[in-house]
Amino acid sequence: MPTLRLALCQTDPWVGDLARNGDEVVRWTRQAAEAGAQLVAFPEMALTGYPVEDLALRHSFVEASRSALVELAERLAREGLGEVPVVVGYLGRSEHASPRLGRPAGSPQNCAAVLHRGEVVTRFAKHHLPNYGVFDEFRWFVPGDQLPVLRVRGVDVALAICEDIWQDGGRVSAAAEAEAGLLLVLNGSPYERDKDDRRLELVRRRAAEAGCALAYVNMVGGQDELVFDGDSIVVAADGEVLARSPQFEEHLMVLDLDLPAASSDHTDGLLLADGLHLVRSELGGEPVEPVEPAERVSSEVAPRISDEAEIWAALVSGTRAYVVKNGMRSVLIGLSGGIDSALVASIAVDAIGAENVYCVSMPSRYSSQHSRDDAAELARRTGLNFRTVPIAPMFDAYMAATELTGLAEENLQSRLRGTLLMAVSNQEGHLVLAPGNKSELAVGYSTLYGDSVGAYGPIKDVYKSLIFRLARWRNEEALRRGEEPPIPENTISKPPSAELRPDQVDTDSLPDYDLLDEVLTRYIEGDEGRDAIVAAGFDPAVVDRVVRLVDTAEYKRRQYPPGPKVSVKNFGRDRRLPITNRWRRG
Repeated sequence: MPTLRLALCQTDPWVGDLARNGDEVVRWTRQAAEAGAQLVAFPEMALTGYPVEDLALRHSFVEASRSALVELAERLAREGLGEVPVVVGYLGRSEHASPRLGRPAGSPQNCAAVLHRGEVVTRFAKHHLPNYGVFDEFRWFVPGDQLPVLRVRGVDVALAICEDIWQDGGRVSAAAEAEAGLLLVLNGSPYERDKDDRRLELVRRRAAEAGCALAYVNMVGGQDELVFDGDSIVVAADGEVLARSPQFEEHLMVLDLDLPAASSDHTDGLLLADGLHLVRSELGGEPVEPVEPAERVSSEVAPRISDEAEIWAALVSGTRAYVVKNGMRSVLIGLSGGIDSALVASIAVDAIGAENVYCVSMPSRYSSQHSRDDAAELARRTGLNFRTVPIAPMFDAYMAATELTGLAEENLQSRLRGTLLMAVSNQEGHLVLAPGNKSELAVGYSTLYGDSVGAYGPIKDVYKSLIFRLARWRNEEALRRGEEPPIPENTISKPPSAELRPDQVDTDSLPDYDLLDEVLTRYIEGDEGRDAIVAAGFDPAVVDRVVRLVDTAEYKRRQYPPGPKVSVKNFGRDRRLPITNRWRRG
């Protein structure tokens, strides 16, 4: 049984930056080659970044990707890396028309290629195109109809791209028919809670169906709302986990796999499962006899992290990626002394460093002294940049010019703060972070042009009840490291309040957050209707009010900035409801 030394490069590609991404492929390939790798793999569309969205519809970008691929193959050879086969994802185009889909030849495709000895040895396109949740690939791509199989060092390696293993049949069944010894899958699989468990179950099941080992390489980093957590995995045909990369960090996994010697005599063009045609590529190299235990390379199985640690890492990764990839150096936050802005500030400090985080306390006549003190204390603990600019004079000037009462008077305070933050942002060049959480956005309790002001919302997809859990976890994590907890205990323990009128607390107008979030989770993530939620034992009056608030706040959510997706269904790419909508129950 030959041994194949495989390298999976868990990297962070930047959408549209072909030069940078190409440099990264060379850099990681060199590290893999120095470790003796005989086959190197990168994530889905690693050359262009993922997802490229409507950039795929620009002919100039497609052609730039194709040219960059050829140049990359040549560069690898020039730099002495040509003997190592490299599998890399890129944006390509179809050679033939797809009459069934009404798409002409030359339509964009989500592709991968094998680079070897200065040449693009083979190209293939994703077969199953996802069109659910955050994915919209039928809009951009046409599917491929091949099963590429590489013969490397006497082993047959079948290739697939992400959704190809999330759907039944297709390249998994075709790999079994082709008698592959390894199924190698390139992925751009976004993070959401508990997805690492689902991935492991998936790859084990698909390895059994393919009858061979399965290697799954995923990307890390963030792209707008999406966060990629890596979690690359290699399993044996029997489901044993042979190696697993850590989440949320770039990582090179190198390991020796004992795989069955290639024995199939199937020829090119053979029709396999799902109408896929077998395409073989002979890359040569003598089969490597099983490596002695003392000489074997084996990658570790990274330990799993807690739910809170995972979510925190996703929020930090998403925020860092948005700031850095958009060419910004610093962020600006309105720090009220409340739990939401405290959490956002703590995320920002972890993401880009305290020296790059600027916070402004903007107290009004209704701001409590303890909230002002809590804001200043968080700044002291974290070392971020902090100043205080009272809004009372501005508020008084507005009130003298116009008669405002009730909600209009309350929201004026929030809008003055938003105006001030944007003025400082324009003057000093900071990117403003919005502090709204998912519970507030769901029921419309985020003031338009006030606390919704910002370019990015780090906790946009985090319910209020989870906000408290994350704050406690972050403080506990600081203690575990021997550091001072960043968030003052009073910020966590005091009743939540917008402090826009005397003695105001959130429960004056909303159910307790634990109850509210249960109803919201059922209605938003679960798509349960009003009657189903009531039937589950919830008070009809509470359900009716919550559902009404959610349905009438869609126009507000559409105007809120993007934020990292951590739930099964976020407000944004996942949930696309009409703003003008008269459907009601109850």
